Parts: sequence; structure tokens; C-alpha cells
Amino acid sequence: MRFFFSSIISLLTFIIPFINKANMVNEKNYLFKSERIISKNDITYFIDPNIGDDENIGTDKSSPWKTFKNVNQYFLTEGNRIEILSSGKFYETLFIIGVGSKEKPIEIEFTPGKYELFPQESFKEKFNLSNTNDAPDSLKSIAVYFLDSKNINVKAYGADVILRGKAIDVCVNNCENIDIKGFSFDYKRPTVSEFIVENISKNYADVKIHKDSDFKIMNKKLIWIGEGWSCQPNSLWQIFNPSSNEIFRVSIPTEDLRFKNHGNNKVRIYFSKNPGFEKGLIYQNRDTFRDYAAFFINESKNIKWSGTKIYFMHGLGFVHQFCENIYFDSLCVAPRIESERTSSAWADILHFSSCKGEIEVDNSYLSSANDDAVNVHGTHLIIVGFTGDKKIKVKYMHPQTYGFNAFKAGDSIEFINHKSLLPYGKNKIIDSQMLNEKEMIITLSEKLNYEIDINDAVENITWTPDFKFINSSVTKIPTRGILVTTRGKVIIENNDFNKTYMNAILIADDASSWYESGYVTNVNISNNRFIDCGEPVINIHPENIETFEDKPIHTNINVRNNIFKLKYNSAFSAKSGGRIFFENNNIQTNKKINASKLIELINCSNTKITDNYLNGVKIIINEN
Repeated sequence: MRFFFSSIISLLTFIIPFINKANMVNEKNYLFKSERIISKNDITYFIDPNIGDDENIGTDKSSPWKTFKNVNQYFLTEGNRIEILSSGKFYETLFIIGVGSKEKPIEIEFTPGKYELFPQESFKEKFNLSNTNDAPDSLKSIAVYFLDSKNINVKAYGADVILRGKAIDVCVNNCENIDIKGFSFDYKRPTVSEFIVENISKNYADVKIHKDSDFKIMNKKLIWIGEGWSCQPNSLWQIFNPSSNEIFRVSIPTEDLRFKNHGNNKVRIYFSKNPGFEKGLIYQNRDTFRDYAAFFINESKNIKWSGTKIYFMHGLGFVHQFCENIYFDSLCVAPRIESERTSSAWADILHFSSCKGEIEVDNSYLSSANDDAVNVHGTHLIIVGFTGDKKIKVKYMHPQTYGFNAFKAGDSIEFINHKSLLPYGKNKIIDSQMLNEKEMIITLSEKLNYEIDINDAVENITWTPDFKFINSSVTKIPTRGILVTTRGKVIIENNDFNKTYMNAILIADDASSWYESGYVTNVNISNNRFIDCGEPVINIHPENIETFEDKPIHTNINVRNNIFKLKYNSAFSAKSGGRIFFENNNIQTNKKINASKLIELINCSNTKITDNYLNGVKIIINEN
């Protein structure tokens, strides 16, 4: 016990100076709206990190500022412009607060070139992030921050941003009408480390560690070294096979491995029994502690990204939380070719939690992640108590999602049976008060005139978006291509899904594991090509433990005119669905077929399976 308390004191002694320093940096260099100088309209501010000087006037191109510090003192207004005249190194956040108009938006332009952003003196903020909350109290560094702003256009074609430590690349918080064109993002030292196995012997493997994966060996143990972080390898590894272009996860315990540095990034790994190393394969490893989102878009509306490239991003990827109308056009997520790296994302690529309006991804390329390419969902909060005929207590249940209010006054909710996942009543929110980081009391507009059980779920059905994913490619994904559970209209059309290791498309819904809601009511999956994906390639699989054939969870699912090139023999599976149409699909395989698995329906009703072909021959499936 004495050791425990002394360890805690030592830890606090180590951490507190860093927290205090972060707060001092924020207070010294970063002002909020009420503290800022209101900029005159139609003023242009110039910044040049190479020849500028913060003592210059900054409003003349020949007399630019050197850093973002001065422009961060202004509340920007109509017609304001910021021009970054040359690329270079920046040690502070570009922290934008301002309101333009649709006719005269605020404009920010980055000259093409390499921008190195160092997080040590950046603005730091505490955020509770959906699905990534291992460090809820930590202050997160932000490279580019838009706060309480409207009508801003960013032009950054050819601007290559290199993060020099963990940070949120771009945060958009309580903003509207933000249009970001261009930008590429990368890390000098990615938080996913890599090596290739060059040789295997009975009791050792010779590997070459990637030049960007800094490391050291102490006491025969490997330690990954990053910019501001370090970690030892854990048992979760990801393997990329260059020959087959497949990527998948494996468990390789590291406790009994011994490492010896042979120089020139070559390391010999000793073992009594080979735990899973194979010559020619590339092994990726990361610290699985969920501390960041790469991009955090929170409570914002009408956000558009065009022509953005992601070579590497740390954290859960693009996390959108309570946002309305999000658009991606020509997003490319893939390692820089010349880097010879094989990972572009530490976890998911695109994540949408409790959003509404329209979500659209068009003409994009999503690859080389360490988790799902796209996830669209709400959150089931569990009923844990009653405080009156119009008040109930609800709770976040998953340890990665909590800390923010799940309801706003005027939102509509639906009650969901936690066993069957079927709805049984609706109401509206009058008020929602957080009791602590996980629990809240919600006040309803109508009395509860039906029986509600403890452990049943509540879903906020106001925040359920339409989702469109079109003209895009998903490849080299170790898990699922798209997870989608929203009652809005879903269109997945004219895409290529190539070798997702698990389902290309998963429609789940649960109130017991990740608590990701809810049911779908209008899904159209058409004119896609599914090549060697995990099976079932399309999987309708709610996690209900009570089933009723005449009471489907997911309804109105149309799968038409797709091409399936199967690895094995399962193209489509549906459980607890209704009004399902699987028509005019072309299925190809060179494997022996198990007819019962090719198209599988479990507790489904009102289905139509017609005009589908297997290797050019029309197939007949019993309908119900």
C-alpha cells in the first residue's frame, strides 16, 4: 500500500507540471472570443515563417508576421483573409474564431509546400470523444482549430502538413459553413510501427524495421520511440501481405520474445517457438490506448472537405459528433508511395456518431487503416432509473463513449427493448442534465404511459442522418468496409470493395456491446463490386437475443445489380429483417458452394430473391 501511494505521488509530481505548462501556454498565447480584437472587414493578414517578423504590421505582403500568434488575437469578420506566404515550421496552433458571410466569407490560403507543426506549444483542450475515450481528462493538442465560426473557406492545395508529435490535425467545434479544399496530412514518425521479416530460422526471425519507425532495445526488449511518446509492442499486430494485398490482424504475445540490434535497422527476434512470423510479410504494431481523434468535428453544420490526402493520421480518424451535413469529395487515404509505409490510419478512417442531415462521401479512396473504413451510428443509452412520471435516468455503458450530453431540448427519442431491439414508444426531450460523466436525467414532454423496463435503451432519433457513399474505393482494411446503422436513407452505390478482411458492409445495431444504434429503414446497395471480401460480404446482423419473424428490426433493404467475387461461398446474410430485396446480382466463385450459405435468411419476412446468377447460371432461392 505504501508503494502504491508513493507511486501515485510520483506520477502526479511528473504530470502536474505538464498540465500547468499546457494551461499557461493556452492563457499566454490563445484568446477566446470575448478577449479578442474585432478585425475590420476586408483586411488581409500575411504570415511567412521564413522571413516574417511578429513585430511587422502583418497587413502588408512585404511586412508579414512570422507565426500565427498575432492573427490568433483577432476575431475575424467579413472579407478577412489570411495568406500564409511560404511553408515552414510552426510551433503554435492556427486558432480561428470569426464570422464571415456567404457573400464575403473569411478566406485562408496556404502556399504549397511542407508545413511542420510541432504540438508542444499548441493550444490544448479537453474533449470527450465518441468511441475513443481512454484519456478523457487529458488535454489534447490541436494543430488547426476552428471555434464558434461561420462562413470560412480554406484553400490549401499542395500544402503538405507534417505532424511532429501527437495532435488533432484539425478541430472544427461549434461551426457552420466551413469549406476546406486541399491539404495533405502526415506524421514524420507515425504511431503505427512497421517491420518486414527477411529471414526465418527455428529460434529466431531477422526483421528490418522501417526507417520511420524509431526504436531502441533495452534489456533485450524492443521499445518503439516516437516524438513525445514511447511504448513496448503489445500482442495486437496487423499483417500486410504484399503478394496478395491482404491485411489482417493476429495476436503475437511479446512477453517471451528477445530482441537484438544488428545495426542498420535490422533486428533479430529470438523465441523458443515461432509465434507467427513469416518471411516476406510486413508487421504493423501500435499502442492501442485511445487518446486522440485525428480530426474532430463537433456540433458543427455544413462542413465540406475536398481533395484532402491522408498519408498517416493518429487516433480514431475523422470523428464527427452531433454534426449536420458533412461532405467529403475526393478524399484519399493511403500511405505516401515513396515512403514504403503500409499504414495510413491508426484506427477507423471516417466515424460519424449521432449526426443528422446528410453525410456524403464521393469519389474517394479509403485504404490501409487499422480498423473500419466507415462507421455511421447513434448511441443507445441504457435506462437505469426513474425519478418521476416524466423523468428517467439514463447511462452511457461503453467505456469508450461518455462525457457529453446525448440530448438537446426538442430532440425526439425512442424506447428500445434491450433484448429484441424493437421499439415500443416515443417521446420528446424537454431538458437533459448531466449528473456525472456517464449519467443524465432527461425530462420528457409526455408522461410515460407504457411500461418501461430498467436496462432498456433510449435512442436519440433526431440525430439520425441520411448516408450516401458513392463512386469510391475501399481496400486493405483489416475489419469492415462500412458499418451503418441509421434510420435515414442509405445509398451505397457504384463503389469497389476490395479485400476487406471482414464484411464489406455490416448493418448491426446493439444494446449490449458497443451500444451503437439503431435500426435501418431504407437501404439501397447497388452497382458495387465486391472483390475477395470477408464473408458474408453483406451482413445484416443485429445483436438481438429475442427474435420475432413477424417483427423485423431492419427493413427495406435493397441489394441490386452488384458483382460479388467471393473468396468462399457467402454473399449475403440477413437476420431479423423485413422487406429485403436481393435482385439481379452477379455472383462469381471458383470454390465449392454451400447453397445454404450463399444467400442466407434467418427470421426474415417479406423477402424477394430473384434474377441472381452464380458463375453465369441463374439461381433459385426459396423466398418467404
